[in-house]
Amino acid sequence: MKRGKQYAVAASGQWTDEEDGRRRLPAGEVHAWEPGRNETVCGLSLSRSQLVRFPHVGWRDTFPESGGAADRVQRVCRRCASVAGRRGGGARPRWQRVRPRP
Repeated sequence: MKRGKQYAVAASGQWTDEEDGRRRLPAGEVHAWEPGRNETVCGLSLSRSQLVRFPHVGWRDTFPESGGAADRVQRVCRRCASVAGRRGGGARPRWQRVRPRP
């Protein structure tokens, strides 16, 4: 079974969750980022855009419905969401043709 890419998070800000053992979490605008690369999925340079890397936070944890690290996320990059996906575990399957023409 082919497994998709695992994306981490790069964000415009950060905050520390005191209740969760002083864990750094993303804040502000978030982008999908592949660890080992110097740019986001949408093509922004991490250093020039002054984005903070969060290799320990998964991309799916930044969505409000996940209940993960989305407490202070204000905006999710639409371009990154279109590439990395915005689907949760309980999402409907992608569109599929039921009766293709012969």
